[in-house]
Amino acid sequence: MEPSMSDSGATDREMAQLAEWIEANADEPMTLEQLGRRVGLSRYALQRRFRAALGVTPSQYQRAARVRRVKRELRAGRDVAGAVFEAGFGALSRFYDLSPSALGMTPLKYRRFGEGEQIRFASRRTGLGWLTMAATSRGVCYAQFGDQRALAESALFEEFGRADIRRSPAERSPALDGWMDALEATIDNGAPGPDIPLHVFGTALQIRTWRFLSGLERGVTASYSEVAAGVGRPTAVRAVAGACAANRIALLIPCHRVLRSDGQLGGYRWGLERKRRLLADER
Repeated sequence: MEPSMSDSGATDREMAQLAEWIEANADEPMTLEQLGRRVGLSRYALQRRFRAALGVTPSQYQRAARVRRVKRELRAGRDVAGAVFEAGFGALSRFYDLSPSALGMTPLKYRRFGEGEQIRFASRRTGLGWLTMAATSRGVCYAQFGDQRALAESALFEEFGRADIRRSPAERSPALDGWMDALEATIDNGAPGPDIPLHVFGTALQIRTWRFLSGLERGVTASYSEVAAGVGRPTAVRAVAGACAANRIALLIPCHRVLRSDGQLGGYRWGLERKRRLLADER
């Protein structure tokens, strides 16, 4: 018998706590019914509330959590098969079906990702939380938000674990410091988006998607299907959504301007509140 509690009784905090539980147990099989019992919701109510709070369904969140586990294991030097099965994927084929969009490259290449790159980074507090920006000699490769400085910085080391990553004082990296000033002015004062060189890593479709998004003017939004058509792959809506989720460079690649076809926010790697605020500021 499914719980009959209305979904209005489940708060966003409860959904966030459930997401943490899914993250910690991502390698285990779980059903909507089991998850619903944890918060007193029917499977249908849970699906609605979880998606409203986090922008994805519970199964999508679990799949992403498993991919994150694979990433951590690969960066630690684990063999591909061991990393995939340890994360909870029942077969290598299931992960390989996801890996181009989830990793941006093959698992073997990902395990060596960042080798030979010198990356310098800095962090500062902005109106959207802590911002960590990192760059190679070719341009910005990473710009991410976090509620805490440590969270924003730790994700950099997770993404580029094989690179030579070092914190860089402003006086040693005037270009990086200037780019952060420009982006902070956009966040806090509504200044025009800065023209900053980028160094992106991804599949051909991901890079085409990010270039298309970079061409969207301030105040302009597009649906996932419109972006797919814009990159010449009108049937690749799911892959385009995956490219948005894989974006490592917040704001400079403005994936916050992509909405669902019904006008709803959809997902956002750095939280729906930030997406809502960015879109409101750009109107």
